[in-house]
Amino acid sequence: MRPNRFYQVVRIGPVTVGSYRDGRGRTLHTAVCTAPGCDFSADYRSRAAAELAARTHRCNPR
Repeated sequence: MRPNRFYQVVRIGPVTVGSYRDGRGRTLHTAVCTAPGCDFSADYRSRAAAELAARTHRCNPR
């Protein structure tokens, strides 16, 4: 199996948004917070939803 290859990667504050194709050929978009101690990450079907999540994310590091 090939590793995920992200494209159209953009950083919005501490959150990185990238697109990739899953094993079934569908394009998914992910938003991941890179701040230390923050465990936020989520997959979305639309790029707009992932970017909205990135813009409205507030870190709660533990």
